[in-house]
Amino acid sequence: MNDLSGDGGNAQKTLQIDLSNVEGTYSNFTLLAHSPAEFVLDFARIEPGLPKAKVFSRIIMTPQSAKLLLRALESKVAQFEQAYGTIPTPRAGGDPNGGIGFKFP
Repeated sequence: MNDLSGDGGNAQKTLQIDLSNVEGTYSNFTLLAHSPAEFVLDFARIEPGLPKAKVFSRIIMTPQSAKLLLRALESKVAQFEQAYGTIPTPRAGGDPNGGIGFKFP
């Protein structure tokens, strides 16, 4: 996400992904923290009947990279919602809109 080309960010950049070395990990819970120098994103999975969530991946990034990630996510969520409709999210202090999440007895 950093421009190291010296051309003001105008160079075309490519990304090569070797799918034999890439593993996807499911996460349904994210913890966020920050300091003046970095943002920390812990991706975890909550499973029904288990008392604790387990963190499977930690991403540490600069504040600038975190802001670029935020912009990219906002853009992709807007594209998704335009194609498939509004994504329901839980209301603060209330029942999730649309029954999202686990229901415990």
